[in-house]
Amino acid sequence: MAGGIKVAVSRGVGPGPWGWGSGGDGAVWLLLVLSGCWVCGSAGIDVMMLQESQVYTMDTSQQFCYRNVLSPKWHDIWTRIQIRVNSSKLVRVTQVDNEEKLKELEQFSIWNFFSSFLKEKLNDTYVNVGLYSTKTCLKVEMIEKDTKYSVVVTRRFDPKLFLTFLLGLTLFFCGDLLSRSQIFYYSTGMSVGIVASLLVIIFILSKFMPKKSPIYVILVGGWSFSLYLIQLVFKNLQEIWRCYWQYLLSYVLTVGFMSFAVCYKYGPLENERSINLLTWTLQLMGLGFMYSGIQIPQIALGIIVVALCTKNLEYPVQWLYITYR
Repeated sequence: MAGGIKVAVSRGVGPGPWGWGSGGDGAVWLLLVLSGCWVCGSAGIDVMMLQESQVYTMDTSQQFCYRNVLSPKWHDIWTRIQIRVNSSKLVRVTQVDNEEKLKELEQFSIWNFFSSFLKEKLNDTYVNVGLYSTKTCLKVEMIEKDTKYSVVVTRRFDPKLFLTFLLGLTLFFCGDLLSRSQIFYYSTGMSVGIVASLLVIIFILSKFMPKKSPIYVILVGGWSFSLYLIQLVFKNLQEIWRCYWQYLLSYVLTVGFMSFAVCYKYGPLENERSINLLTWTLQLMGLGFMYSGIQIPQIALGIIVVALCTKNLEYPVQWLYITYR
């Protein structure tokens, strides 16, 4: 009561059509609406289904999926299904199993944020699809503007699989001869020395990095990152040789000579037990190469069983002869 006039306290802003209050309820409702719209937008991502031998040309980031409808036959043992992404500029390709994984890529997470920095950015890349894989999806992200890329699915005979199988066959049946060969001993020692020296260089570089540097954490994070670097070097070996062939040749000659000197100092294997261990190791590696060089596991296991029986055929024949006598 002020001078005979009643003063009523009312809310300055009504609830409105959205039911928002004057306090923090409006901000909460706004966040809920925005998050709901973001989820709906990520759930409705446009996925393009790929067909074999058909070229798709795009100029925007896109999600793709390929469905394998053909069952593998016996003549597909060296057949490879690949999705090739060829672009005019650098792009980032991420492979997942299904559409649900594509939706997870659209959502923000710390792991997706950091893993995006470790993914390679290439002009030309291949995504291998298993013969027994029913569906494979991938996401192509453009790094720069005015980028055009093409996507195509191919099913063809892969000579690398055949060469891998042939290498395994050679190691298995000729392992005893290779383990006694001096040429194989020195060439293998030099190759191992060149590859192993890369790990030594990474370890030495990690010693000079600051202890609080994030790169130091990556370098000493484990052998997986070191193997990833070696794989990256071999994948881009042609480009490295074209640009830095002088340094690469000097490195190979220097490390190769040092590895040869170490192998020459200790000499080839002379102990029979050491030779047997090397033979068995080569044969096991040969079986592994034979299995990985064939796309159909049943046929791969059958060939391995036949190889084992053929290699050790003399023992069953001797047992049968002794039993007969």
